[in-house]
Amino acid sequence: MQAETATAAAAGDYPHEIEQWRAKRTANLTAPTGWLSLIGLEWLQEGANRIGSASDNDIVLKAGPAHLGVVTQGKDGALHIVLDEKSGATIDGKQVREAALIDDMHAGEATPTTVAFGSASFYVIERDGRKALRVKDSNAETRKHFLGIDYFPIDPSWRVVADWVPFDPPHKLEIGSVIGTIDKVDVPGKAVFQRDGHTFELLPYQEEPGGELFFVLADRTSGKETYGAARFLYAALPKDGKVVLDFNKAYNPPCAFTPFATCPLAPPENRLDVAVTAGEKKYRGGHH
Repeated sequence: MQAETATAAAAGDYPHEIEQWRAKRTANLTAPTGWLSLIGLEWLQEGANRIGSASDNDIVLKAGPAHLGVVTQGKDGALHIVLDEKSGATIDGKQVREAALIDDMHAGEATPTTVAFGSASFYVIERDGRKALRVKDSNAETRKHFLGIDYFPIDPSWRVVADWVPFDPPHKLEIGSVIGTIDKVDVPGKAVFQRDGHTFELLPYQEEPGGELFFVLADRTSGKETYGAARFLYAALPKDGKVVLDFNKAYNPPCAFTPFATCPLAPPENRLDVAVTAGEKKYRGGHH
């Protein structure tokens, strides 16, 4: 009886675990600088880029002072900002007039340089050699009018223990994005599982060395009940030749909530010919 009781207790704990995961997911999404706070993705040109909310700027922001300052991009891609003396903005929390801007790809362990003004801020991202301002505002309409997340019912059968087949050396996989870039990533192996009498495979990559497995996937619900471009799923590193794929934790990329993100698309290899009726559904307040 003890084993049965333990199993029953574990089964009872599972919905609670998923509910906790969902609560944390919502908290991250709705945080003051979470994905719902995005109000702009503004690509920088070489030379001087005048920035502010007034229409006479090269880059017109949806928030902030009329004239925030000038970001200059050198031929080598280096960025420097000089703030307007009346902007009231800070750079990494300091009251300074000018500074170098370090983008997300060159910040290393640190965070990119952040320019803050009122309830808004921006930092620079680099994608495929191009640089853009990622602009956030805690008062963004998308954040203030968030409609919540819809889910499929929690289904323990979609917590799948898959076989892990390592690749040595790693395979290369091309991952496209919504902005047309293509990243080549290293795939350390594949997860193989059975469902409804069929065998399926998924290829993950790691966003950082030694990090969790990250799957960008689509399935028969994509574009119908779920977001069309992809859903994301993280999994702990394989143990004893097995990897746990909990599709109840499959979630929408930022692009499902904002047009200002640069999300990856599910590669053809990760488009499952089965309806994964678990995890997040399409966002009701979606912009597309």
